[in-house]
Amino acid sequence: MKSTHSTSSANTNTQQPSLKTVGKPQSQPHNGAEILIKTLTDLGVDTLFGYPGGAVLPVYDTLFDNHDLNHILIRHEQAGTHAADGYARATGKPGVVLATSGPGGTNTVTGIATAMMDSIPLVVFTGQVPTGVIGNDAFQEADIVGITRPITKQNYLVRDVNELEDVVREAFHIATNGRPGPVLVDLPKDMLNTKSRYSGLKKVEIPSFKPHTNGHHPQIAKAAEMLSNAKKPLLYVGGGAISGEAWEEVTTMAERLNVPVTTTLMGLGAFPESKSQSLGMLGMHGTWYANMAMTECDVLVAVGARFDDRVTGRLNGFSQKSRKIHIDIDPSCIGKNVAVEVPIVGDVKNVIPAIDNLANPPEVDEWWNTIHKWKEEHPLKVPQADDRIYPQHMVKMISEITNGDAIVVTDVGQHQMWAAQHYKYNHPRSWISSGGLGTMGYGFPAAIGAALAQPDRDVVCITGDGGFQMCSFELATAVEYKIPVKIAIMNNNCLGMVRQWQQLFFENRTSYSVFGKNNPDFVKMAEAYGAVGMRATYPDQMQDVLKKAMAIKKGPVLMDFSVIETENCYPMVPSGAALNEMVESDEECK
Repeated sequence: MKSTHSTSSANTNTQQPSLKTVGKPQSQPHNGAEILIKTLTDLGVDTLFGYPGGAVLPVYDTLFDNHDLNHILIRHEQAGTHAADGYARATGKPGVVLATSGPGGTNTVTGIATAMMDSIPLVVFTGQVPTGVIGNDAFQEADIVGITRPITKQNYLVRDVNELEDVVREAFHIATNGRPGPVLVDLPKDMLNTKSRYSGLKKVEIPSFKPHTNGHHPQIAKAAEMLSNAKKPLLYVGGGAISGEAWEEVTTMAERLNVPVTTTLMGLGAFPESKSQSLGMLGMHGTWYANMAMTECDVLVAVGARFDDRVTGRLNGFSQKSRKIHIDIDPSCIGKNVAVEVPIVGDVKNVIPAIDNLANPPEVDEWWNTIHKWKEEHPLKVPQADDRIYPQHMVKMISEITNGDAIVVTDVGQHQMWAAQHYKYNHPRSWISSGGLGTMGYGFPAAIGAALAQPDRDVVCITGDGGFQMCSFELATAVEYKIPVKIAIMNNNCLGMVRQWQQLFFENRTSYSVFGKNNPDFVKMAEAYGAVGMRATYPDQMQDVLKKAMAIKKGPVLMDFSVIETENCYPMVPSGAALNEMVESDEECK
């Protein structure tokens, strides 16, 4: 292949692909732009998030007459990658982005990194200057392949139009197989204008990229025996159970074996929180009882989770009493942060039933008595007042009015944690949030993508006044395409989580984290774009605002909730503390 490609450490592919032609080659030559669009259509792509520019004008000229792809004109390339990310999380299908060269490509970087950290399948196409001037500092040239090398599973610079179709097919194959992730394809403008023949449907075979999916049987047998003999077992379920579509398998095993279940931020919805076995989310702002269960359990089964620092707290204090089973399709994740006794490399959808078939229900009555006591003594608190809106109360009311059936999308910060704690997630692909990278500005455009992906479901973006302003301009996109996303702003006039840390750990020196009264009027902002704007200043206004907003089925609705500015998010595991060293109030931090 003349096309060059770069591989990150997360991808094991080191050889050129082998593609078998399924359809008959077509005799009519097409330029590269036409080949690109034909390949996307063959691959089942129905939605493309893009923003035009000089280097990709041949593609946009092709799109002018194309009616198979739903192109969404976003207002910024970063927002486009977030929207594609939201689309991917809501469906499991890869999100697709098109940007021009130079700043168009560099604007996608934050969105690509967000997807990489959370293992989300994206395929990002960027324009590039013609091959003859690459490396000459041509107008709007940027080495996007080099820039994105650390944050993609793989990326390509296409130097031969005859290989464009193969590269596109391989990009989708790599993005969606094994541990999902983003792939970038850089398209020089002359490759988009040069003609070649289109081969048609092909099957991708990459000899060196063969993710192990079934798990090693002796290890599965060890895990089953360990689980059967446990006295205090715990299932620790991460985002891999969502991306691997293993929520039914997890639920079946948990119920049959009567094992408690806690989920990571990315795993919310993998196990129904309405079930008594659910302990909710664990970690820095997890429930008291989930964190204590993690501390006291004797057998820990990690399902598609990577033991990240927000879950473990201080590593040398993490779940020291347990023997650990770790199931993950990415071998690089196993043993990276926490040593485990039984590593199992495989697809969780295959491995979990295999363990379940061999395991016997353990004796856990005393364990459940302990957990029930923790739940009674340390419940999640939902404070309420007559004259002020508490953020927790706001989320609880959204959960009640939507019956827990909405897709909830968030930005990053206090509101994200409250939304994770107090909305009851009973369905998979109902929670969409930036976990690993913690990207402010992610929520609203991701909600646009989710709403386009799931038009029959309510989509609520719970965001903060800080995060929303980072991509508020996408109101224009939501209005243009009549996307019925509901935006619920927790307006506390500050960067809430930053302010909380400054209050608790920096002697309340709130350096540049408080907006004061300099926030815009969000209702007027919505109306200026042509959206509906509403406001709730007092608790007795919330229900009416929410019901009116949810009844509007065309176009975006923005709700501005004036919440208490000084409310802090608890429970909380302070930096450097172990999970069992949680604090539940400001007083405990002093």
